[in-house]
Amino acid sequence: MLDTESGLGRGILVIEDDEQLQTALTKVLSQHGYEVTVARDGYEGLEHVQQDAPWLVLTDLNLPGKGGMEFLREVRTQGYHMPVVVMTAYGGVDVAVEALKYGATDFLQKPFPLDRLEKIIQQLDDDRCEQRLVSGGTQEKTAYDEPPEGFLTRAPKVLQTLKMLEMVSSSSATILIQGESGTGKEVLARHIHRKSPRAHQPFVAINCAALPEGLLESELFGYEKGAFTGALARRAGKFEQAHKGTLLLDEIGEMSLGLQAKLLRVLQEREIDRLGSQKPVQVDVRVLVTTNRNLAQEVQAGRFREDVYYRLSVMPFTLPPLRDRPEDIQLLAEHFTHRSFRRNRRIWNGISDEAMLYLKSQPWRGNVRELENVIERGVLLAEDGPLQVEHFQFEEPALATSTYQAASGTIWEMERDLILRTLEQHNGNRTHAARTLGISIRTLRNKLREYRQLNGGLSLGV
Repeated sequence: MLDTESGLGRGILVIEDDEQLQTALTKVLSQHGYEVTVARDGYEGLEHVQQDAPWLVLTDLNLPGKGGMEFLREVRTQGYHMPVVVMTAYGGVDVAVEALKYGATDFLQKPFPLDRLEKIIQQLDDDRCEQRLVSGGTQEKTAYDEPPEGFLTRAPKVLQTLKMLEMVSSSSATILIQGESGTGKEVLARHIHRKSPRAHQPFVAINCAALPEGLLESELFGYEKGAFTGALARRAGKFEQAHKGTLLLDEIGEMSLGLQAKLLRVLQEREIDRLGSQKPVQVDVRVLVTTNRNLAQEVQAGRFREDVYYRLSVMPFTLPPLRDRPEDIQLLAEHFTHRSFRRNRRIWNGISDEAMLYLKSQPWRGNVRELENVIERGVLLAEDGPLQVEHFQFEEPALATSTYQAASGTIWEMERDLILRTLEQHNGNRTHAARTLGISIRTLRNKLREYRQLNGGLSLGV
């Protein structure tokens, strides 16, 4: 499945249940030198993705069995990053936006001229060839590596942030990312770097909270031979290592006031002084900073320099905690589950509806990092079948055993409140609520019936 001239895969997977369109697409694509595999629904499509690793997928949205949107969501959740072009005769802008949100590369409204499809495929093929040349011929990342988009989210607040970041990605403006620990600030910083013109230059990160002041200074600015005891040779600091690229100063709020003054000079003059040197060194670096503190409050308290704060906050962004972006819990849980099952050489069997509701009901004070750890431990505890609630309840087993009961249990109450609150948010629309909750309509109906029975047959307002 390789083009002998480019060395790149030529396999295209077509997921379409219309036999006439299958034949037409296969004929056209084969004429252009592509090897075409056909699947009739999303289930077959996923099998071919896992077995054949196509470089491109064309899929209808309205399919028997597993539909195209569900296929797209599972492919992205499992970590596959090939382009996916969706086709549909139903819906308009709303459907297109939803498909793009789930990771579609492009959208075609049926009926469409075949030359339009040919142009899309040619452009995608040209793009990957160009990227391969730029990257020195390295292969694309495969499933379960960090995804190229770098930041998995469906939360409207975060999607808006990503959109704004892409608008300033071509600049060298300093960006301040604030948010609680574990929200994914460094992942977002790497995403910014990948979207910038510096993407193929170094990305260097340093944790300002992990080193004492003296060591942090030498790590940032470097030193000359003999600058201090133990300096046996000249060493370039992080700023020099990131020359032409991006430097991430993680947890900038932990930096001392004295070192902040030296940082300010670098930001203003774009030059650094190695320890023990009398000659400044020019650096071309884009600086990104993250912090789990509110820097404005730190300035008020006298723990952070005001001039440095204003220099760093040219483009400030706040990453919401996971509890404020419930749309991301299922997306991230499925992503971490697939990755953990594969890493531990286990057969993936999914997450039960009840377990997913349980995950969505938790406060996640440790944010994404805590969710990832819980998923990892749950996978290690699971045997056959999908992950269940009990696989995530092992930190306090006695408490977990006593609380997960029928109507009086705390977890049951959280699940009920989550479902009823989601229904209220969607004005009682069960289809939309089930989609947000990540469960089937049937499961939602059964849950509501259970709540009514335990409520003495009284109306719950839904």
